Amino acid sequence: MFQYLVAIQRDIYLALGEQIKLLSTEGNWLAFFAFLPMGIFFGAVHALTPGHSKAVLATYLAGSEARIARGLLVSITLSFTHVTIAILIAVLSLPLVSIALGSVGRAPLLEDISRGLLGLIGAWMVWRAVRHGHHHKHEGEAVGVMAGLIPCPLTLFVMTFAIARGVPAAGIMFAGTMMIGVAVTLSCVAILSILLRERLVHLVESRPRLFYAITPSIEGFAGAALIVLALNEIFLR
Repeated sequence: MFQYLVAIQRDIYLALGEQIKLLSTEGNWLAFFAFLPMGIFFGAVHALTPGHSKAVLATYLAGSEARIARGLLVSITLSFTHVTIAILIAVLSLPLVSIALGSVGRAPLLEDISRGLLGLIGAWMVWRAVRHGHHHKHEGEAVGVMAGLIPCPLTLFVMTFAIARGVPAAGIMFAGTMMIGVAVTLSCVAILSILLRERLVHLVESRPRLFYAITPSIEGFAGAALIVLALNEIFLR
């Protein structure tokens, strides 16, 4: 399955390369605009491969009180940050490349910051579960921004190629369509996580004592899982 997804991405990326080459030499924007919607499929497939903070998103939403609308907002925030950070690094590559980028498609500094902040969110969730505290209104969006700080490597490749060919606007537009595709995949992850959590809660609602015991426990376990994920990414990558 993974190899199939990689093959699809390779074919689309090669086709995109040809479109950008034609655009840079012939200025045929009409043909490029016709190809542009392929970016949505490209982004959706790319987000199915390992990474993209799917585990972080699912873990947080499974332990939160977020409804589907809030979960969608978190996933869209994550997608927007994930792609936009890559665009900014590519556009501002000269001052940032020696600071942020350690290898092709990677940004170790931003990855460590992202995982460190998510670890703090996890610790906060554990503390709140123990103290039975209240959820903050914009916590989900904050998680989306923190998880999205890791730049999308494929967007970096697309932007770098487009800039090298002298058509950065084409790279930005294609990255925008990719963002929609990434958001579609992450939104599906968010919806499934919330539906599974609500199903579990529904099963124990008829037993008040069990309900009040298990609700904070879910958040506590989710917070602990976020801490483990963060530490694993920082120290064992």
